[in-house]
Amino acid sequence: MIDPEIRTAHDADLDQVRELQDEARENLGDQRGGPRWLMQHPDRQWEREPGPTTVLIGVLDGVVTGYLVLVHPAGDSVAVVDEVYVAAWARELGYGDGLLAAAVERSRQAGAEYLEATALPGDRATKNLYERAKITARAITVSTRLTAQ
Repeated sequence: MIDPEIRTAHDADLDQVRELQDEARENLGDQRGGPRWLMQHPDRQWEREPGPTTVLIGVLDGVVTGYLVLVHPAGDSVAVVDEVYVAAWARELGYGDGLLAAAVERSRQAGAEYLEATALPGDRATKNLYERAKITARAITVSTRLTAQ
């Protein structure tokens, strides 16, 4: 593990963040719960993210290693990690933990009382990431598709 550089994304980072988003979304297609998540989360328009959204990135030698989208409307007691993804080659280096630690700190500074996030069924790596940060399950949402596939 290294001491990861974590910071707010700038306009100059957006092409790399888009590439990571494409990689993340491609990986979700075959994952249990992934198609439904993709339906609820259309591709982001990174330049026009709404006011309560912060995009944090991990950086190694000028290369974006991962991103985290934090949503916290002003005055709301709950901040939400809406997306988190770290490139496969950068995992196990501490970028996921660093991104999540930065999200926790920003949420606290902004007055949030809770930080919530979602891990898809069977995504042990993401669940472990959240559990290391003391973010644990409070509910399990179940779903079934009602239309023929």
